[in-house]
Amino acid sequence: MATLQSLSDLGQQDETPVEAPVHVQKLDAHGRAYATGKRKDAIARVWIKPGSGKISVNGRELAVYFARPVLRMIMNQPLQLTNRVDQYDIQVTVKGGGLSGQAGAVRHGLSKALTYYEPELRAILKKEGFLTRDSRIVERKKYGRAKARRSFQFSKR
Repeated sequence: MATLQSLSDLGQQDETPVEAPVHVQKLDAHGRAYATGKRKDAIARVWIKPGSGKISVNGRELAVYFARPVLRMIMNQPLQLTNRVDQYDIQVTVKGGGLSGQAGAVRHGLSKALTYYEPELRAILKKEGFLTRDSRIVERKKYGRAKARRSFQFSKR
């Protein structure tokens, strides 16, 4: 790199085009893609491999673990968006938080695992925001307060 003598030299530097990062397929020894998803206090570990569409969460079927249809819909969003509903067998272990946070964590992990298995899906999932970790967490309780922001009840007498 050449040293600059004056500010006018800034515009004369040779500009090399910056190439976009090339994403490659990341598989383990068993031919599966693995990713970790997080949401609130929940952490989901997701493994995907080609198969018939069987999904197990913590050793149970999807419909048993996520009984509410909304939670199943949240978890299946990346598969429906990429038209891969019955193409992968998915194994998930999830812990921490509540069911809603766990469904969001599984969605995040599943999206990442899909991009590791098929890197060309990254643009579709990133545009929808499924690869971004939702950083909103519960605010901590402060001293001198009933909760994080709520004051104790005022008593006039």
